[in-house]
Amino acid sequence: MHHEPALIATIAAAFGLALILGFVALRLRLPALVGYMIAGVILGPATPGFVADVELSQQLAEIGVMLLMFGVGLHFSLADLLAVRRIALPGAVAQIAAATALGAAVAHGWGWSLGAGLVFGLALSVASTVVLLRALESRGLLDSINGRIAVGWLVVEDLVMVLVLVLLPPLAGWLGGTAADGASQGDVLRSFLFTIGKVAAFVVLMLAVGKRIFPWLLWQVARTGSQELFTLCVIAAAVTIAWGAAAVFGVSFALGAFFAGTVLRESALSHRAADETLPLRDAFSVLFFVSVGMLFDPRMLFDEPLRVLAVVAIVLLGKSLAAFVIVLAFRYPLNTALTVSASLAQIGEFSFILAALGIDLGLLSPEGRDLILAGAILSIFLNPLAFVAIDRLKPWLDRRTAGTEPAGGEGADPAASPPVIPITTLTNHAVVVGHGRVGSQVAAGLRDAGQAVLVIEDQDAHVETARAAGHEVIVANAAHPAAILAANLGAARWLFVAIPNAFEAGQVVLQARQISAALPIVVRGHYEEEVEHLNKQGASMVIMGEHELARGMLARTVSAAAGATPDAPPPAAPGVASA
Repeated sequence: MHHEPALIATIAAAFGLALILGFVALRLRLPALVGYMIAGVILGPATPGFVADVELSQQLAEIGVMLLMFGVGLHFSLADLLAVRRIALPGAVAQIAAATALGAAVAHGWGWSLGAGLVFGLALSVASTVVLLRALESRGLLDSINGRIAVGWLVVEDLVMVLVLVLLPPLAGWLGGTAADGASQGDVLRSFLFTIGKVAAFVVLMLAVGKRIFPWLLWQVARTGSQELFTLCVIAAAVTIAWGAAAVFGVSFALGAFFAGTVLRESALSHRAADETLPLRDAFSVLFFVSVGMLFDPRMLFDEPLRVLAVVAIVLLGKSLAAFVIVLAFRYPLNTALTVSASLAQIGEFSFILAALGIDLGLLSPEGRDLILAGAILSIFLNPLAFVAIDRLKPWLDRRTAGTEPAGGEGADPAASPPVIPITTLTNHAVVVGHGRVGSQVAAGLRDAGQAVLVIEDQDAHVETARAAGHEVIVANAAHPAAILAANLGAARWLFVAIPNAFEAGQVVLQARQISAALPIVVRGHYEEEVEHLNKQGASMVIMGEHELARGMLARTVSAAAGATPDAPPPAAPGVASA
């Protein structure tokens, strides 16, 4: 039995070429995704040689988007989204309106119709899920205040685009296009209300039913002891819920997968679920960038260079400037405004969907679609440079904001991290960064030993538990220089960095070491590479969970063999007590 192995050929060619060019890109100090997109261009129909199946690659890329948003949902809760609603909801709507108006104005200058300009502007207004999340994850910002604002902004954008996709067909006739089959201009209000109702029904169903069923199901599968069955359960939950949300409720795949992750977050196995999906998320996200490159025709750069430049300027400068001004208008710090504006300085999957729908409705020309694709490719290519520019600006911004009042002032949103925090009066104290599962135990042990404890935490739930335990709390991201200064590390006895993100922990260690060269700093790590990184940043000791488990098991076994009580606590790791 012989069939044309289109799927296998596409996957093999995409992965193989992406690996080679991704490696070359990293050697040239460029983001790996640049190599992935160039691989897509080479495999696409616009270049000679082997041509991969574009449709198949796009479907595989959708799986990557599902798994990526599912993983984000595993780290997010409804409380996290509600905490940033005051900026995410009005900010996203205002930014979409500003970018759409800017794109429509440019299209009008080119002589396009109102409908074409509207679709063109909307396509340039929405950011790519994959690019935004990869950018935040690579810089350790996903769990920070700025990261939660950007993700909340993204969720609102997805919801708005769902409404746009539903309302555009009945409005096409008014806008100079062809109304979709079965759609009439009088259906606009009904379509709007129906869509709102379906989205609300989906959210209620997930929170009321899925919040109980899916965590319970995960536990039942975990009790079987089968690793492969557990992995299958997690992936099946992510993909099937996302597909069901799109098929039944009209919600996007990304949004459905996100809510699937948020309901599974209620399970104690959510961390294990996140680890199980990570390899597949990374693999399929590579296919997303390859699929984007396959849609790009390089000849567009030579045929319409000025128009391509205008599109890139709207995405990188116009849209970013709009987001920057909006964030500052809500009285958030300058650092937050820069991070959000850089995160949104690209376009992606929804832009392609809108362009395709615009062509089907007779609103957008193929030229408009090609310009959107060119803008997506170049904006994704250039987006990492925006974060590099922010990193270069941070020292200057910190000097400029030091000694000033918080940007939010009185009545500012509590989710915003102010640039100035009052310095604690504690001395000879222990500073614990993070009050999660590890940090809370460290803080409790120090308190029981009679040691004054200062906790640095930015998640509301953990802040409440730390205060309930009687600790002084600094509500801020510990990587922010103002938080480190407020902890009075020069007079501190210890610093324990208990957050799981090694890159963010490294920033904390580096800043702390600049304040005090002799301060004992104990940090948690997961992998040997993280240990090496944290040691280079100046950590006194890096504790790996696997090593401590082995020591604890050995200590308890030896103690039991010697006649001691088996339940006695294991001895402290060497050097911790003296740190």
